[in-house]
Amino acid sequence: MDAPYELIYYTGVPGRGEHIRLILEEAGVSYKDNSSYPIDKRREAVTAYLAPEYKGERGNPPYYAPPLFKHGDLIISQTSNILMYLGPKLGLSGSRENDIYRVNALALTALDGLSNEVHDTHHPIAIELYYEDQKEESWRRSKEWIKGRLPKHLGYWQKVLESEECGQGPWLLGNTFTYADLVLFQASFPQCLDGVQFAFPKAMNQAKESGKYNKVFELWESVKARPNIAAYLASDRRQKYDWGIYRYYPENDVVAE
Repeated sequence: MDAPYELIYYTGVPGRGEHIRLILEEAGVSYKDNSSYPIDKRREAVTAYLAPEYKGERGNPPYYAPPLFKHGDLIISQTSNILMYLGPKLGLSGSRENDIYRVNALALTALDGLSNEVHDTHHPIAIELYYEDQKEESWRRSKEWIKGRLPKHLGYWQKVLESEECGQGPWLLGNTFTYADLVLFQASFPQCLDGVQFAFPKAMNQAKESGKYNKVFELWESVKARPNIAAYLASDRRQKYDWGIYRYYPENDVVAE
C-alpha cells in the first residue's frame, strides 16, 4: 500500500511504541507519530480509539491499549504484532524461509523478560495503584528480579550470541540484522541510560563488569552505531524515560550479592 505509516501511542515517554519507532527509523521510511502533533491533539489521537463508544471500524475490532499502528484501512495493536507486520515490508525479518518466526520468538522473549518483567518490579501488586502504595512489595520484587531473573535473561542472550546459529555475529541471526536486535537494544540498554539500564543502573553496571555478557553489550554498541539509529538517538524525536515501563527508584536498584 502507498498509504503512510502511522504510529498511535501515548505522549511523554518512549514506552512500547519506541520499538516501532526504531524499526521505522532503521528502515529510513517516513511515518506519522501522534507525539509530534500539536499538544491539544496528542492525547485525543489515542483516547479516541479507547473511548467506550468506539466499537472498531472497517473490519478492525476495538482495541485494548496502544500502541496502535495504522496503514491504510488496517489498524493493528500489540507491539510484537506490529513489528511482525513491518519486518517483512522493511526487510528486517531475516532472509530465509521461516526466519520471521525465529525473529518474532526472539523479540517476544526480549519483550517478556526485559520489558514486562521490569514494569512489574515497580507495580508488583496492581497497575492501578501508585508506586507509593506498594513500595515495600516493589523493593522486594526488584531485589529478587535483580538476583535471579536479570542474570537468567542476560545469560540467555549471551548464549544466543554464542550459538551456532549466530556464528561470528554480530547479530542474533549471525550477519543478518533484524528487528529482534532492535528490540533487545531498546529493552536492555538504550541510549541515555534508558530501559533496564535506566531502571537499574547499579545492577546493570555490575553485570557489565562481570564479563559474563560481553557479547550482549557488544550488540548494544553495534546497534547504537548504525547510521540511522545513531541519527535518531541524537535527534529531538527520541523521547527520554521518566514514567511508564521503565522507572528509576534508587531504593530498588539493589546490587546482587
